Amino acid sequence: MDSQVMIRTATIEDLPALLPLLAQLDPDGTPITPECAQTRWQQLHACPGFSIRIAETREGPVGTFTILLLGNLAHGGSGTAIVDNVVVDNQSRGQGIGQAMMREAAALARSAGCYKIALTSGLSRTSAHRFYEELGFQRHGHSYLISLETP
Repeated sequence: MDSQVMIRTATIEDLPALLPLLAQLDPDGTPITPECAQTRWQQLHACPGFSIRIAETREGPVGTFTILLLGNLAHGGSGTAIVDNVVVDNQSRGQGIGQAMMREAAALARSAGCYKIALTSGLSRTSAHRFYEELGFQRHGHSYLISLETP
């Protein structure tokens, strides 16, 4: 299936398709409003190296990921790519779309001179862990966070 997937840089006109995809990452969470999403879009795209990619098939948008390409003073100046908000629509999983998206992320990182791609995945997302490991991602170190949400 992935030969029929096109991955491109998303535009603000893609927000109506992106928001339902991204909502699948946190089905019990509070969705972002379209107005807030437009404001946030402008803020995010002011950051150099930031990009939201959208995967499409003939059926329309089926996946997305965010990539941030960061410069670095360590590692000989080689950059780091951070991938986040990786989602393939529930109805489109198992068709090679996620693999195509991660190949795209790797190509973007390589072309920017990055020495690694980093991503995090919640502890309970065991099928996502298997997916990443099958692609060659290795568990490395520990991921830490402090929740800044108000109770």
